[in-house]
Amino acid sequence: MHKIPDIAPFRAKLNELDAKMSEPDFYSDQKRAAEVSREHTRLSALIEKFEAFHDAEKQIAENKALAADASVEEELREMAEEELESLEAEREKLSNDVLRLMIPPDPTDSRNSVMEIRGGAGGDEANIFAGDLYRMYTRYAESKGWRVEIMSTSPAETGGFREIIFNISGEDAYKHLKFESGVHRVQRVPVTETQGRIHTSTATVAVLPEAEEVDIEINPNDLEISTMRASGAGGQHVNTTDSAVMMVHKPTGVTVYCADERSQIKNRAKALVVMRSRLLKAKQDEEAAKYAAERKGQIGTGDRSERIRTYNYPQGRLSDHRIGLNLSLPPVIDGDLDGLIEALHNVDYEARIENLLKKQEA
Repeated sequence: MHKIPDIAPFRAKLNELDAKMSEPDFYSDQKRAAEVSREHTRLSALIEKFEAFHDAEKQIAENKALAADASVEEELREMAEEELESLEAEREKLSNDVLRLMIPPDPTDSRNSVMEIRGGAGGDEANIFAGDLYRMYTRYAESKGWRVEIMSTSPAETGGFREIIFNISGEDAYKHLKFESGVHRVQRVPVTETQGRIHTSTATVAVLPEAEEVDIEINPNDLEISTMRASGAGGQHVNTTDSAVMMVHKPTGVTVYCADERSQIKNRAKALVVMRSRLLKAKQDEEAAKYAAERKGQIGTGDRSERIRTYNYPQGRLSDHRIGLNLSLPPVIDGDLDGLIEALHNVDYEARIENLLKKQEA
């Protein structure tokens, strides 16, 4: 069981939020009110769990004293001894709950996600695998009741995608998906293989929190926007109008291309969403690099060049290399990601708890 840090600062913060929420103009800024309300809910749950933890500790102490008291009837002493195991298990659970609630949430956890999947090494098979990953994530999103909107696609002739960018909107979408960034490796016999040999191919996944205007201010003069005729499926209209949009952020060189909509205005709006999200992620990565030592032990770096997972079809096994987890592949590739995502979050929480305790001791 971890030692619980001092609860007093959290009580003080909760009292501060209580005062804010009682102010007459509290709801004049809806966004700020929602943020304060979420933090109030977290701290209220923290205090409630801590009180339950404190009660469990008192009960354990009383039971131990009763079990050791020779003047008490033997039956009562045995009952007190028997209760200890369940009380200690409950205390352990409450201790972990308290520590998790002490960790401030990532401010982008409640955001929607912009996901980018690209075929990597392996030619046609890599693009097909990129399509399989897209299907996996959309099925997972459907199971959560989230909405999927394609922002940009570059379909491959043999199936799948050279690149696909899409937005997943729903409650805590980014929180659930943020550990998916990196290189995903597949081992299987491709449909294009005539000799039955197993090939190894890769696809890269990048997960970005959807940015808001207040996160990233983009000077219109920093954008170079050009239009062109979209290529690919879509009929005569696609080939005869300049509906595709290429957007370049000149200070950073970040480039976004959107051509999925027949309307240039819609493609431009989608390109701006992706641009803001990429610039926000770059800003976050820069900040994270300043605290690299503190991040040590957490789940990866979020870099799309980091190999995170292998999908081994012949053995029906999925392996997440960051946490040494092996799962049955078929349910996961069909969109059942709950067990995998929960395991990743548990390891990340443990690392964050260790950092929290080290700060407390320092």
